[in-house]
Amino acid sequence: MKIGVVGKGGVGKTTVSALLARTLIARGRRVLAVDTDSNPNLGLSLGLDAQQTEAVPTVPRSIVVGTRGDLTVDELMVDYAVPTPAGVVLMSALRVTEAGAGCTCGGHATVRSLLGQALDTEVDDTIIDMEAGIEHLSRSGGTLANADVLVLVVEPSRKAIITAQRTIGLAAELGIGAWIGVANKVDGDQLGLLAELCAQHQVPLDVVLPASTEVVAADRIGVPLQPAAAAELWQRMDELADRVLAVGRPVSR
Repeated sequence: MKIGVVGKGGVGKTTVSALLARTLIARGRRVLAVDTDSNPNLGLSLGLDAQQTEAVPTVPRSIVVGTRGDLTVDELMVDYAVPTPAGVVLMSALRVTEAGAGCTCGGHATVRSLLGQALDTEVDDTIIDMEAGIEHLSRSGGTLANADVLVLVVEPSRKAIITAQRTIGLAAELGIGAWIGVANKVDGDQLGLLAELCAQHQVPLDVVLPASTEVVAADRIGVPLQPAAAAELWQRMDELADRVLAVGRPVSR
């Protein structure tokens, strides 16, 4: 499965990406997580410390589509995939290291090329933690054009849900045929408004992740959420994993 995790800034894409990756690992699947944030932090949520996260090498575009385009998937994994304590292997496809460095088009092209590779020889699932917004879907060819499913992360706000609505339109134009709506950081008294907003904007509300003080505390100090913490949240992540994997299963006749 090739899974793009998308949404407005601040909705919790990195947290959802890490928790989904860990949930799939717990099921015995081989998972590659690709961090496309220009300020990458996914490694922290997978158990790397700050220094180790900073040291994750960025995959150059030339390695995948340029002069070294003959690199095998096995060689790519050996050179650029970093094991994490969570059992997930991590790649970084995008990083801004200096002011005035220009656009990040090359990094997005790298992600598109990575998703087009036969990664299933090395991993079962590839999770792409995308940068905020929808620009990655508007690029020529579409950064996520080869994704099997998009996980649309929203929070209980009209702005986040409008972003998801726009994402669905662009995804459909790219030929991505499956998306799953995930509401994150939801208190019980917000459910009614959330359902109303999703209905108004034709955004699916498939999985609701409860607001969690444990997640906030873990994020604050840059460590993974413990498996024994936030039991309801982990239960909802199991529901999300079920939905993601169902996309790849043939329909019985």
